[in-house]
Amino acid sequence: MKTILILEDNEDRVAMFRKAVAALGDGFELKVWWDAPSICAECQEYFPTAALISLDHDLNPMPGTTADPGTGVDVARFLGDFMPVCPVLIHSSNIDRVYSMQNELRFAGWMVDRVGPLGTDWIETSWLKRVREILAEHSNTWKAELLPDHPARVERMKLSLDGLAIGDALGEMLSYRADTAPRRLAEDDLPAGPWFHTDDTEMAISIACVLKSHGRIYQDALAKRFARRFERDPERGYGKMTRIQMSEIIAGARWTDTAANAFGGQGSMGNGGAMRVAPLGAFFADDPVRCAAEARASSLVTHTHPEGVAGTIAVAVAASVAWQLRKTPAPDHAQRFFDEVLRFTPESLVQRGILLASRTPRETPSREAARVLGNGSLVTAPDTVPFCIWMAAHHAADFVGALGRTIQAGGDCDTNAAIVGGIVALGAGREGIPAEWLKSKEAMQIG
Repeated sequence: MKTILILEDNEDRVAMFRKAVAALGDGFELKVWWDAPSICAECQEYFPTAALISLDHDLNPMPGTTADPGTGVDVARFLGDFMPVCPVLIHSSNIDRVYSMQNELRFAGWMVDRVGPLGTDWIETSWLKRVREILAEHSNTWKAELLPDHPARVERMKLSLDGLAIGDALGEMLSYRADTAPRRLAEDDLPAGPWFHTDDTEMAISIACVLKSHGRIYQDALAKRFARRFERDPERGYGKMTRIQMSEIIAGARWTDTAANAFGGQGSMGNGGAMRVAPLGAFFADDPVRCAAEARASSLVTHTHPEGVAGTIAVAVAASVAWQLRKTPAPDHAQRFFDEVLRFTPESLVQRGILLASRTPRETPSREAARVLGNGSLVTAPDTVPFCIWMAAHHAADFVGALGRTIQAGGDCDTNAAIVGGIVALGAGREGIPAEWLKSKEAMQIG
């Protein structure tokens, strides 16, 4: 069965759309939404069978409600975050907004056209005629690989993302008095929310969205998400090279070129791939081989240097292992954790740093460990990941303590705490994260 998805708030028009879709034959069904938030929340379910999406722009609140119904532009922007699914036909009379909707969708690669609502029978004549033509020329292009346990994977991923976002926000807030972090976190001596996150979480959200939608790292979709989130909110602390890459992608460059050309053609060995990848490790927690492969794919969108890739793989595998070992007794946990991460991390400075971390006693003060392992001051994967893996290995279920000691070490505090938070959340569980912290973090939408 093929599905026609429609955004329309006029009851008479909806009745005419039903007749028109019925005229297409038994192989088609109609799904109607009356407001933008609802279609954005639910339409992904229909992507595998969608044959056409038809959008109005101007929407009125439903009778008896005062909720903002949103607009067609809102839906076009939402769809623009996805790789194209099927053709889109706009049926609004608001010409200015029609152009905005078309631009949003065309920039994202969607096939889009318009039918003006002229006359009283336009749905059964001009709209239906154009729909027949479009359906004859275009088919569904949705690509997704969703496993039977997909909902459970998404929930694990959300847990890691929450831990990452909290670590990111706390690391950023407390970086100027890093030495006070253990005490302030233990005593909950923290500012009122919302706690705003940085680029670490912004990019992690894109990874989570792609995994939720596609079930794997679809690199074109991920590059698109990265670029569009940057375009909408560029003041999140993005690094210079990332800003260059995102700006070039927005201007039409291929991500394969922007990533390969970074730093004079050697690719980035920064910690950006590692900072955002823990939720991916949660998603593939049952399969470390697949986890490592998908982590590599996520890194290559922006970080192609072998060290940047190795750091990304190490953090993703660490997150998957944290979930696998969440019930392992403390005396056995750390060494098993290190062994698994080392097994999948490619030969690199990152791997050698993790090996050194595995031989660094748990009792080592965090600042001393950071002097040996690095604390992200160089903003590279080798200078960041080993310390974060060491911290996560020895604080498997102690979310508060892990973040306090991580931030105390100074350096790239928000990234270090994001990495550690995303990993340790999987061992601590949602019940191991202070409820007020979960409420205080900035709201995030995955979809």
